[in-house]
Amino acid sequence: MFRLVSVLLLLLAQARPPAAPTFFTSPLSVEQMKGKQAVVDTTMGTFVIQLLPERAPNHVAYMMKLAKDGAYVGTLFHRVIRYGIIQGGDPFTKDPSKVAQYGTGAMNQLKAEFSATTNPDDYSRGAVAAVLAPGRPDSGGAQFFICVTDQKSLQGQYTVFGKIVDGMEIVEQISAAPANANGLPDARVEIKSVTIRDTPPPPVVPFSTETVAELAQYRAILQTTKGEIVLKMRPDLAPETVRHFLRMSQAGIYDVTLVHRVVKGFVIQTGSVAFRATPLSPKQQELIHGMAPEFTKTPNMPGIVSMARGEEPASATGSFFICTGECRALDSQYTVFAEIESGMDIAKAIEAVAVNGEAPVEPISVTKVIVRKTS
Repeated sequence: MFRLVSVLLLLLAQARPPAAPTFFTSPLSVEQMKGKQAVVDTTMGTFVIQLLPERAPNHVAYMMKLAKDGAYVGTLFHRVIRYGIIQGGDPFTKDPSKVAQYGTGAMNQLKAEFSATTNPDDYSRGAVAAVLAPGRPDSGGAQFFICVTDQKSLQGQYTVFGKIVDGMEIVEQISAAPANANGLPDARVEIKSVTIRDTPPPPVVPFSTETVAELAQYRAILQTTKGEIVLKMRPDLAPETVRHFLRMSQAGIYDVTLVHRVVKGFVIQTGSVAFRATPLSPKQQELIHGMAPEFTKTPNMPGIVSMARGEEPASATGSFFICTGECRALDSQYTVFAEIESGMDIAKAIEAVAVNGEAPVEPISVTKVIVRKTS
């Protein structure tokens, strides 16, 4: 987090107020603007703003107009605070020779649409608001800023007219771009286009609509540094766990993850994000949560695959183990969701590696998990 004074220095444009400003008024009704998004394509990636006309109709209409006119094309994110906020939309930033004027362009077009009692969530992570000139609440225009982290100290000071609903990781990356003392990124972070679209329907959650019989047709192929292990799903035992395991596998959560535990004649264990080679993306992170247990009396024999967990029954988050020996002491205590269809020899080869306690001395990884339907 950073000091409020830093935020204000970043957000307050320095343009002189016009003698007699003419404020923009939306030609569209709130109903006509509902359900619209602004897709912002930048040289660092794309993010999506859900527009909020019910809170700030004139600000939303103005962004829609500027987007249609192509006014944002070629403008920069000209000031950033690492993991704080980013600011862009100034037409002066199209011209590298006008760097001294960056942050002063396209102001005094919009009257404020906020109050001290505005929804406190307005200034949370992902909020999009209008930049203002010092002490002039009615000085909004083309420039906007995005809260990369919660900025509750800004409550009631700026008009929030949108919220990031996709691509927040791109916004974070922009905020972290190397910059000079004034917050200007060393390399130009340019807006390539802003496109207005209807809000698409929510995507269907993967593996949420399949029947138990359909789920049983799926296989998960564990590509390891010792060879391939093919897992046959057992939705007849744990349908919701199977759905979630397939989602995580398809999302790449298990890729390049160590086999971190080997107990001779008992189990091998992998899938823990703590032993992943690279951090999870924000979208992957959303899939990590506790799973409701689906315990059965299924005998834990060689080849049986179960979710690992802590002391709480609902504490499983994705790490799983494969029985390489008889594990009957685990019966009815862990969620069995799959079994080895082929590759038991690979599981035994992993079990055979030298260990230090229960940690393999030789690094063994699941390099990738491929989800495949058999018919």
